[in-house]
Amino acid sequence: MVEHGDIRVVHCGGSKINFRDPVITHDSRFLLCASGEAVKVFSTSTEECIHELRGHTGLVTGVLLRPSNHLQVYSSSLDGTLRLWDFTDGILIKTCVIGYPIYSFYASAKHENVIFIVASMPSDKRAERFQLVAVHLPQSGDQMVEAQELSAVLSGVNPNPAAIAFGRGGEFIASVNDLQLEVYFFKKQKSFRFFLKEDNKKGGWNTFTCVACHPKDDCIATGHEDGKIRLWRNFNHKKEYTYSTLHWHHSAVSSLCFTPEGTNLLSGGVESVLIQWRYNQESEQDFLPRLGGAITHITVSPDGSLFCTSHSDNKITIIQSCVKVSAVIQGLVKGDSIRTDLMMDPRSKALVLNGKPGHLQFYSLQRDKLLYNLDIVQQEYIHESGLQQFEVVKAALDASDSWLATVEERHQKAAELELNLKLWAFDEQTQSFVLNTTISAPHDAQITAMCFCQPADSQTTLLVSTSKDGHFKAWQLAAPAHTEDEGPSWLCDFVSAYHGLVPECCSFSADGSLLAVAFQEVVTVWSPSTWELLTTLSQPPGAVSDLCFGRLSCSKYLLGTTASNLLCWNLLTCSLEWTTSMDVRRLVADPLSENMAAFCYQSGSTDLFVFKPSEPRPLFSHKAVCSGKVTQAVFAPREEMLESCEESSQWLNRSQLYFLTQQMDLMTFTTKAEEDRLLASSKQTSLLLLFFPFFSQLLQTPAHVLPSTSYLCSMFVQSLLISVSDAREEKAHAEEEMESEKEEEDSEEEMESSRSKPELAAAAATESDTPALTKAQARELRRVRKLDHSWLAGLLDS
Repeated sequence: MVEHGDIRVVHCGGSKINFRDPVITHDSRFLLCASGEAVKVFSTSTEECIHELRGHTGLVTGVLLRPSNHLQVYSSSLDGTLRLWDFTDGILIKTCVIGYPIYSFYASAKHENVIFIVASMPSDKRAERFQLVAVHLPQSGDQMVEAQELSAVLSGVNPNPAAIAFGRGGEFIASVNDLQLEVYFFKKQKSFRFFLKEDNKKGGWNTFTCVACHPKDDCIATGHEDGKIRLWRNFNHKKEYTYSTLHWHHSAVSSLCFTPEGTNLLSGGVESVLIQWRYNQESEQDFLPRLGGAITHITVSPDGSLFCTSHSDNKITIIQSCVKVSAVIQGLVKGDSIRTDLMMDPRSKALVLNGKPGHLQFYSLQRDKLLYNLDIVQQEYIHESGLQQFEVVKAALDASDSWLATVEERHQKAAELELNLKLWAFDEQTQSFVLNTTISAPHDAQITAMCFCQPADSQTTLLVSTSKDGHFKAWQLAAPAHTEDEGPSWLCDFVSAYHGLVPECCSFSADGSLLAVAFQEVVTVWSPSTWELLTTLSQPPGAVSDLCFGRLSCSKYLLGTTASNLLCWNLLTCSLEWTTSMDVRRLVADPLSENMAAFCYQSGSTDLFVFKPSEPRPLFSHKAVCSGKVTQAVFAPREEMLESCEESSQWLNRSQLYFLTQQMDLMTFTTKAEEDRLLASSKQTSLLLLFFPFFSQLLQTPAHVLPSTSYLCSMFVQSLLISVSDAREEKAHAEEEMESEKEEEDSEEEMESSRSKPELAAAAATESDTPALTKAQARELRRVRKLDHSWLAGLLDS
């Protein structure tokens, strides 16, 4: 068994971009957000990712602009460090080691060189209590420094960043936790606490959810579980405080934010509607509805020109002053669970899985960007808890990427299960899938599995579905029966059952000649061409939960999993070849090799075993690839094959393995060969820059020092342009050059004939050291000397 030597488990594309509040730069050109262990820098106009600020070894928990320098940004992480970045160039400037995991952090212009962090201090042994701590940043020129001065400000705070806010530019700080509002004044070094009852007379829940402070007035806005917003005033006297109440949201208020001038208050929640309240005129509101998923964070640019909302479907929406949506940055949508399997789209090389409610998402892992959403349910989703709506629960793609099958279902309390099977055809013109056939109630109970196949002896594509009603059905693509205008549609070709047992899973062989259907403890093998039951396979007690045929040289094997065993049958002898005791949660096959991957759960974590069905010894094993269970996994073919000589990583040469954890993290494996290739490409780039020192200096110079791009481009392009009106002059100039060259040649001949012999000998010695140019080379040299290089000189002067 080969252990993991040069293979690491890493987070891949698709990290959460809605985990913390995003930040908009002072010029409103860039948006920064925490994304896994990195900070992503997006363009607010093109939605493209400009930089990824990488260096943290833990989850990034916050991003803040540096108050004293608007071109720099702070980031905090659970790795216990604060990092200062130049986000325009993606350069790490300084790392400050705190020593404690940082859950959120804050900064104020009035508190220079001080960062306020929320951390769990080691003195809290009975329960995890969080403290707000002031960290005095060391004034050192070293890139790595350690914070020595830490002082506690508040204890028992909420680690949620929305629960703490600065007021009046940093004069006081407001913190909410459960049913308590605490206001701390820095100058007086005194705090006031205000409490609310758990529920009011009308049954509303008063628990605090978020807080925001007016930038100029003594006013604190708090959001609550029952959808109310309270505006607190006169809170510097504990007995004389007052508050007024605003109410529009029907559920909890998740985020509040004042505009920079304090003229408006923004609020959002599960309704996905951005509300703009006029300050001191709260009866007047502006609404921006239907923004997508529930609003989790609201941010305003420093100049107030852009609003930004984060959503529960891993999306960031950029809004122009609450008027219209100007850009949408969509990440990999991660709901509470993924009902469909992970699939790879052969055409776009995109990952296909559940997206926002009622949709399938096509996500490019290479570009780390959502390509498009396919609306399956085609109904407006209503964000209301307890309301039963259609959900996409199954999906399957055929090998040629021509057909997509989806299953949607809805459970009603007093009604039967509603079930729809939809077949989608790929449209070359729109480069998307178009609905071809809708089959209502394809089975009498839930569909447990689906798989496509195109048999070798048939031109017709087959789809097989299994259901808890005890039947499996084969659906066939049939030509239209009546008019030529109608396209092909799908019809039921075959229905079968086996002794009243429930089929749990199904699988086609690679060539489509065999179909295996598992009826609880019995595996049946069928011929799709005749629908004849060929054989049944026995196995130790236990229902078979997954089936998978071997590929290439291992195509004679059929593998299955139960709750406690991994089984392998030999189809030539129709007998059990081998079995091993393990709790396999996911079994996936590499489409380009004989390799198979089994994710086994034990002792609270998941182990990975990569093997060939024909060999008893695993090719690779990795203990504890993640905590908890692996929910989904898929092999994705590589665009370029790796050339790895290491035995432990050869199974990753053709395909890359992705898996989804119980915490909805998308993970993959990286090899030493991949890292060496990236290192080699970076060295080639450095070598290229070595031969072009000007471009090297241009790329290494900070962007804010260089002239604008339009200025550089205009100079460069103008130097390359040739005026059409000067064509005649150029022609005449060329003729003059030819005449002058002829005269020069004649004069050179005359001079050579008049030379003395010693001069000829000296000239011959000189020419032997330096080879003479040909006439064509000399003409080309004169032409190059006459080119206009003034744009380069102007650039260097600037």
